[in-house]
Amino acid sequence: MDDAMVAAIHLGARIRIPRTRARIGVARRDITPPVGIRAKNWGPADWERSEGAHRPFELTALAVIAADDLPRVLLAVDGTWWRRVADEQGVRGAILDGLGLDPDQLMLSLSHTHAGAVLCAADAHLPGGELIPGYLEALAAAGVAAGREALDGAVPGLIEWTTGTCTLAADRELDVDGRPLVGYNPQGTADDTVTIGRLSVDGAVRGTLVNYACHPTTLAWQSREVSPDYVGAMREVIESATGAPCLFVQGASGELAPREQYTGDVAVADRHGRSLGHAVLAALDALPVPGEELTLDGIVESGAPLAIWTGRTADGGEDAAGSVTSVELPLRDLPTLDALAEEWKDIDPRSREERLGRARNLRDGYIDGPTVRHPVWAWRLGDAVIVGHPGEAYSRLQTTLRARFPATPIVVMNLTNGPGFVYLPTRDAYDRGAYQAWQTPLAPGALDLLETHAVAVVAELLDH
Repeated sequence: MDDAMVAAIHLGARIRIPRTRARIGVARRDITPPVGIRAKNWGPADWERSEGAHRPFELTALAVIAADDLPRVLLAVDGTWWRRVADEQGVRGAILDGLGLDPDQLMLSLSHTHAGAVLCAADAHLPGGELIPGYLEALAAAGVAAGREALDGAVPGLIEWTTGTCTLAADRELDVDGRPLVGYNPQGTADDTVTIGRLSVDGAVRGTLVNYACHPTTLAWQSREVSPDYVGAMREVIESATGAPCLFVQGASGELAPREQYTGDVAVADRHGRSLGHAVLAALDALPVPGEELTLDGIVESGAPLAIWTGRTADGGEDAAGSVTSVELPLRDLPTLDALAEEWKDIDPRSREERLGRARNLRDGYIDGPTVRHPVWAWRLGDAVIVGHPGEAYSRLQTTLRARFPATPIVVMNLTNGPGFVYLPTRDAYDRGAYQAWQTPLAPGALDLLETHAVAVVAELLDH
């Protein structure tokens, strides 16, 4: 608990626990992709169809109906990334229609596992691609079913917010002999913050929300099974201890990933997940029981005068507001697809086609003019704020927001809703020629503009 949360110390002083007081509901559906679905997410892969599943894929819905009586649904989804705007709009649109929600009432957040099904209906003609359209329909149906169950089952409860630390994430911007690579940089630093929401009803834990920034790239082309990567074992650890569902949402992880990655060994992914899971449990165990705050009750004279802190019932956390806005971002001078094909003509053909396919899909539906309108969703839920956007921002987005609003728990989510599944790197990444900088159609400075916009959005919600 942050020292800033501690009021002036006197008898009766309390250590404030930020909270969201609302009607809450949680529901889950299994969305494990079928065996044989297209799961080729890596250029070096010499296979295209999945041959099994390492762990189940889950879609978990959190429904929150706060003081403004407006239902909001967060869907935490084990999934890769949207390759086309049309597919994201189709799935999210079906869920909005099925739940009767407006666009500002739903955030669909992908975990970003790189060992999942390809979410691109345009690949239906490729091996395993014939299963993709049906999977996307099943994904939308699961979102509607879980969202409806969570909304219908919402009852008065609490979300109590805290933070922990986990060293799983590391800087993945490595330069070797002047060439920028994507891999563990031992000299880099990484944001280690885990933001956690404990959901409870009548003193009983009903769920855990975990927000952490780290690319799920443990498992790569060597593994032919789909996998939620480290998120699966993390959930197992937390759910075994709490007896309640765990929702994971990916943070601003553009330059962050595990030290040990690009392997086919699922034991490594499970080890990573246990690391994060135990970090979450350590932070949860530092909280008082649900609904209470530590209060300085008195002094007991012993060999030393002892300060007695005890748990007392707390209130607050009832305000709510939300918004969906957009920020205008500049585009860099984009090479044509023919020019890219010429530039990459000497690399492995499988990797070249993977790069070209990504470049083609990134432009379709997102770019319409000299600039783009990049959307941002934000909810104020009691004492906390949730911010989501569809890009892959570097971690500076979340560290900037937390530094600007140190007393407010802020959940920052990449890969949420759409369109705009693009990197937002730092200017230094452009200067280095990093992958994230030449992959994105956005110009240097886009991250700065997004940060400025997000700070203004959060400030307005907190002033609401």
